[in-house]
Amino acid sequence: MKMGFIGLGAMGRAMATNLVNADFDVVVWNRSADKCKALVEAGAKQADTPADCAAADVLITMLADDAALAAVVDEHGLIEALGEHTVHVNMATVSIDTARDMARRHADAGKAYVAAPVLGRPDMAKAAKLQVLAAGPNAAIETARPALETMGAKVWPAGEEAERANVIKLATNYMLVAAVETMGEAASMTAKYGVEPGDFLEIITQSVFASPAYQGYAPAMKARDYDNPEGFKLALGAKDMDLALAAAAAENVPMPMGATARQRLSEAMAAGAGDQDLSALAEVSRRGAHLDD
Repeated sequence: MKMGFIGLGAMGRAMATNLVNADFDVVVWNRSADKCKALVEAGAKQADTPADCAAADVLITMLADDAALAAVVDEHGLIEALGEHTVHVNMATVSIDTARDMARRHADAGKAYVAAPVLGRPDMAKAAKLQVLAAGPNAAIETARPALETMGAKVWPAGEEAERANVIKLATNYMLVAAVETMGEAASMTAKYGVEPGDFLEIITQSVFASPAYQGYAPAMKARDYDNPEGFKLALGAKDMDLALAAAAAENVPMPMGATARQRLSEAMAAGAGDQDLSALAEVSRRGAHLDD
């Protein structure tokens, strides 16, 4: 299969590398062209424009947000450049409005569109252990399945409406932010009673909360080391929380815990932690508890 891949950030670079290593014919493009170098050395071809990636069986876009996706699609006529039978798989985390708009525009142009956001961090992307949420026409999903299964551990069909995959991703990240926030709060509370945060975190992540959502972030909290290039940046958590709260508001779904978690994210970013790992939320709780005074 011939694959086009646009967007070589921390996640996209690892995902595209797995496709190259699986002997797909991969053509890549990134706004910062230097990020293509390692992929080309591994066997990919570098496109001159995003439209050059569209002449493929499957085109994958893995861009930062709604604005980045719109810029590539609109500035380069990406939908019009798609081949007659090309399936466009958007694997980025985008808003519900953007998911609907992309699906509508592709349908109007007679082109196939699949929303396939992923659950997992860059280290899971490297290991091809992502969980892939796929929504769109069944035939289009099946066309893309060999690539999706190469990049992930499991593909979860979410229906034919593209926004279903995106709302599942947003709901998941909403829960993740809430989990990390409450873990940080609990670690501060126990620390006030003389319990070492590392001891508390080891107990909960090896017992009641023995799950990736907690185990993935506890080590950084224990070490108070949040500079993790393989982590989930706190600012991206804030972006996803905004998208989740907007999706909830559109359908009048109360999510009161989300408002609190979003406030804590704002406090962390005001303190300069936007580019740090999401686990830096723990520092907001520590400051509130005056643990370091």
